[in-house]
Amino acid sequence: MSNQVIERKPNGQFAKGVSGNLGGNAQRTRHIFNKAFLEALAADFRKGGPEAIAKVRKQQPAAYMKICALLVPREMQVEHTNRIKQMTDEELEAAVELLQGMIDAKLAGANAKLVEGIAEPVALPGPDVLPNSRNKVLDAADTAVGARKRKPGKSRVPSPAGT
Repeated sequence: MSNQVIERKPNGQFAKGVSGNLGGNAQRTRHIFNKAFLEALAADFRKGGPEAIAKVRKQQPAAYMKICALLVPREMQVEHTNRIKQMTDEELEAAVELLQGMIDAKLAGANAKLVEGIAEPVALPGPDVLPNSRNKVLDAADTAVGARKRKPGKSRVPSPAGT
């Protein structure tokens, strides 16, 4: 372990860009190296890549063709079979029954959620507000929720004139 001091903020958190791991992150280092390598390779290819490809094509056609073959995906064998034509009459009838049962179950589930009826408008009673109350909004809320006894508030004493 080295004697290196890890930079921290005054609150104890690691400073920006400092992980606290003195060994570093090997995977991140590999990613940085790979990125730098690929960028350098791309820059070099932009300078002389097409000429190099043409040179390989002329001087080493086998290597050129191998590179081309490696870039093309391998052939996939796809066969089309019609499974329904291969089914017997009994298998077809069983499949139709199964599918019909699934459709019926889905329709039964959709109908089970349906509530039939007619909505009738209903008027709610108005708030029972006391005419001599100090706060009509709170009194209206009390009637909607239920009356409760309020603690008397602290009344402000008027300050003497001139202060």
